[in-house]
Amino acid sequence: MTTKRPGTDGGLSRGLLLLMSVATGLAVAGNYFAQPLLDLIGRELGLGPTSAALMVTVAQGGYALGLILLVPLGDLMERRRLAVSLYAATAVFLLVSATAANGTVLLVGTALTALTSVGAQVVVPFAVSLAAPAERGKVVGTVMTGLLLGLLLARTASGGLSEVGGWRTAYWVNAVLMALTAVLLRLFLPRLGGDSGGPTYPGLLRSTVAQFRYEPLLRWRSAIGALSMASFSVLWTALTFLLVRSPYDWSESAIGLFGLVGAVGALTATVAGRLADRGHVQIVTGAGALLLLASWVAVAAGARSLVWLLIGVIVLDLAHQAVLNSTQNIIYGLRAEARNRINSAFMTSFFIGGAVGSALTSVVWVRGGWMAVCVLGASFSAGTVVLWVLERITAGRAANKSLKAAARGGHDAPSSTAAR
Repeated sequence: MTTKRPGTDGGLSRGLLLLMSVATGLAVAGNYFAQPLLDLIGRELGLGPTSAALMVTVAQGGYALGLILLVPLGDLMERRRLAVSLYAATAVFLLVSATAANGTVLLVGTALTALTSVGAQVVVPFAVSLAAPAERGKVVGTVMTGLLLGLLLARTASGGLSEVGGWRTAYWVNAVLMALTAVLLRLFLPRLGGDSGGPTYPGLLRSTVAQFRYEPLLRWRSAIGALSMASFSVLWTALTFLLVRSPYDWSESAIGLFGLVGAVGALTATVAGRLADRGHVQIVTGAGALLLLASWVAVAAGARSLVWLLIGVIVLDLAHQAVLNSTQNIIYGLRAEARNRINSAFMTSFFIGGAVGSALTSVVWVRGGWMAVCVLGASFSAGTVVLWVLERITAGRAANKSLKAAARGGHDAPSSTAAR
């Protein structure tokens, strides 16, 4: 496998891009193994539905904490070393989950695994830094396809492996794969970053939070991404509870196969990325937000119809990926020198949205069942549409203000919001 170094021809080899895409998928997979197994784990460890669903919330909360505390280090230290260290640590923490004797240990293992699995979010901006600017959307789409496939296919893999050797098998297998990935990243990633004279770690964390103040687009897009991820999490958290009951009565392995359905939507990520590279990024976001809302009509009908449930899941995943990919294409173009901090700020908001969505789902499911869950998911989706419209209105006003200033002979440069 050969790599193209940054600063030479501005490109990224296909082999390295493939490795980085697979690496992101494996990193996030460990956070989602439990979703089709919640009922099985709950029975073995004596956990009720609410406590079992807490595993999803803990995973997303741990991931959000890692995003804010660890990902900004990519702007401070050498990125290959950071990525390799995080992947190796994740392998160790997966072993904690694999050997958990009770729910408390499993929750601790889940939280620690999620914390260090943000190595995936070090790899994503790493790939963007190696890519030619004209190919940024395609590269983001390819790497994020790997991430979303890992997220979705983790359910399929864990469901199938649970039938072979119990629910712990998925954790054992992923631990081995993560250790192997750490070795491959060490061998093939180029050295990048780590120059002296950078900010201190406390200063880096302050700067990460300050990105929200500096970049209006980051504020808008973080809110849009959070609501989209909340809607996505509502579906995938509640899906297990629906499918283990009548009229479906599916096994864990059958539930895991639903990850293959979601993967259809993930495979459209590169299409969204190419459209973004052609200047259609806002169209992709708007269409994705509207489809996200519309998908809940089909999901609701899926309470008793497998066909409608399949349609709803595919459309929702496709829409969510379109919103995410177009948003990342925008924010990664803001400030290259602060790319890891911007990514950290955005992804922290993104996964906090997911954690809120999954936490509310467990409560809403107990109190109102599938229809109440669908109302919750549709509400988050509607918020995504509203925020996108407001962002476009705000951007239009900023652009008009900038043009009027220029017409008067002013020297104000267009803001980042107006530029988009």
